[in-house]
Amino acid sequence: MSSETLRPSQRSHRMKTTTTRLSRQAKSAGARSKPTQRRRPDESRSVEQDPAHVANAETPQQLERSIGRRVKVLRHNANLTVSELSRRAGISIGMLSKIETGSTSPSLATLHALSKALGVPVTSLFKLFEEQRDASFVPAGHGIVTERRGTRAGHQYQLLGHILTRSIIFEPYLITLTDRSDVFPIFQHTGVEYLYMLQGEVDYRHGTKIYKMKPGDSLLFDSDVPHGPEVLHKLPALYLSIIVSRPDSD
Repeated sequence: MSSETLRPSQRSHRMKTTTTRLSRQAKSAGARSKPTQRRRPDESRSVEQDPAHVANAETPQQLERSIGRRVKVLRHNANLTVSELSRRAGISIGMLSKIETGSTSPSLATLHALSKALGVPVTSLFKLFEEQRDASFVPAGHGIVTERRGTRAGHQYQLLGHILTRSIIFEPYLITLTDRSDVFPIFQHTGVEYLYMLQGEVDYRHGTKIYKMKPGDSLLFDSDVPHGPEVLHKLPALYLSIIVSRPDSD
């Protein structure tokens, strides 16, 4: 039957049917031409925009601010002005002000100078940093020569880094004994200590026991018991000393 012989109602129905079919085909073609973007669950929120991530993130600025607050508190406790502390520590007033406001990152040498000027262990400057998860890298030959009780007996200490968490303080030292060193078997401090002999030979006392230490030997002990080198057999002697203690033990 030709379109000329169709009645008006039949022509209208056929046109509507054709229009509907063409519309459906166009929509289907459009859906195929636009790729479906699937978002994985872990991409639903970027790291920078995730409030939980931001709240738990530990940034260098947080560490700097906590160190600055701690230095300021210790300075006030010692009744020192900014000028007095800067002079004792050998740093400029401007640098000390930046440290106390957390606007600069002090070097290990600067922290050591401040701790010495304030009369506290360098690790105590990190007490306000509750969730520290960082690393401490010291290049070869760049350990900080520091003072401990054995310094008076000619023992040289190089601080090789520092880590402080809520539960522990970790202090690694490289200790050197020479022919100018005296025996000093009465060290005593809180925590535990680990020794690893690198060079030389010494008799090391812990309490009532004597341990002959040679290269490759190690000793782990309760450092609250009197201890230290008692006989220096072969010098120079070089050993690694790692002291682990609680933050509230000093």
